[in-house]
Amino acid sequence: MLYWMHREHRCRDNWALIHALDEAKRRGVPCAVAYGLAPSFLGACIRQFGFLLRGLEQTAAELAALGIPFILIRQSPDTAIPELARSVSASLIVTDFDPLRLKRSWVHAVCAAAPCPVDEVDSRNVVPCQVVSGKLEYAARTIRPKIHRLLDEYLDDLPELSELAADVVPWRWQVPAVDWQTLRDGLGVDRTVPEVPAPFGPEPGEDAAGVVLHRFLTERMALYEKRNDPNVAALSGLSPYLHFGMISAQRVVLDTLARNGARRSVAPAEARESFLEELVVRRELADNFCLHMQEYDSWNAFPDWAQRTLDKHRNDGRDYVYDLQSLEAGKTHDPLWNAAQSEMRLTGTMHGYLRMYWAKKILEWSASPEDAVRHAIWLNDRYFIDGRDSNGYTGVAWSMGGVHDRPWQERPVFGMVRYMNYAGARRKFDVDHYVFRMGVLERRMREEGAI
Repeated sequence: MLYWMHREHRCRDNWALIHALDEAKRRGVPCAVAYGLAPSFLGACIRQFGFLLRGLEQTAAELAALGIPFILIRQSPDTAIPELARSVSASLIVTDFDPLRLKRSWVHAVCAAAPCPVDEVDSRNVVPCQVVSGKLEYAARTIRPKIHRLLDEYLDDLPELSELAADVVPWRWQVPAVDWQTLRDGLGVDRTVPEVPAPFGPEPGEDAAGVVLHRFLTERMALYEKRNDPNVAALSGLSPYLHFGMISAQRVVLDTLARNGARRSVAPAEARESFLEELVVRRELADNFCLHMQEYDSWNAFPDWAQRTLDKHRNDGRDYVYDLQSLEAGKTHDPLWNAAQSEMRLTGTMHGYLRMYWAKKILEWSASPEDAVRHAIWLNDRYFIDGRDSNGYTGVAWSMGGVHDRPWQERPVFGMVRYMNYAGARRKFDVDHYVFRMGVLERRMREEGAI
């Protein structure tokens, strides 16, 4: 029995691993976790590969403590996994669900080449993406009732892995040891975007994810209604961990609801409901979009009304036009945008409200909508720790192309796509303070040798 891990990089609260162990126990066969480390992945740099591998090292150690071997192969999984399955006469491969094109192609290739059946398990979404809807959903309002109808059925508590692993037949093949430091040092990936050291960026791994969740529920969720203010520590900070599957969204929901029932819950009901709406409905809407819209990262993903209105304003005069190099360096006339770009470049993260502003300004300052999408996706995948994710691609498509949105008042360049501007940001929060904070952050990172 093989569990091919490629999206859910965790040991705990992992339905795919649970299913693999259940099947191994039922069939009386051993079970191992297999990982095919592709030499490149959608423009990821050492920043993303380093975060992934440092977390994966912890997960492999936790699996080993449970007697579950972790097999890492430095080869693209579409060829590595079928070869491994044949070598151990696997009776079943269990794997993760992922809606991205490259991952779908990997799964299809493994299914075609594997010597045994392949079960795909959606451990990412609380309600499995392909159960919620078999078509492209128009907006949150169309998918929300479908998810809510199924939540009680799928929002189960998760079993303890130690109990499942205890009765599985021991693995009888040799498992090569992984020298994690040598592996990281030897990766032939782009190192011009460095890893982000603590305390300037998130610590990788399942334990760190649990700490971040606990601190959010006990300290920051009470502020969640102020989540659109980048100067308030109101956001969960879970995005990198959810992206890499280092924490289960289902566990986050269960712990949030348990906190909701506690006598001394610190968060008002409205804050908890808003958080769960974004964690469940909005994230699952993003997976639905990327699964059913294969060109999710291009102009072609925009709805017809948005393409028509952007086409109409394609030749509008623009006060500023910036090339990719100027955007990457944060060399624009807008101090807020430059500060947000600096936060992304330095820390691999950006406040959620500013991610929308960031993308919309790229649209406004690009020679064409197609250029805008290409530039935003390139920067997103290169710098964000949680880049190359259905949430990020859907966010760009919403910001630039009205995906999951509606037409608004018509204006130059944007047409009827929702508009955001610097003056509006100043009305929402203290822009000057945010810009000042990013300047202080950069100076501190330089002084401490972090950049």
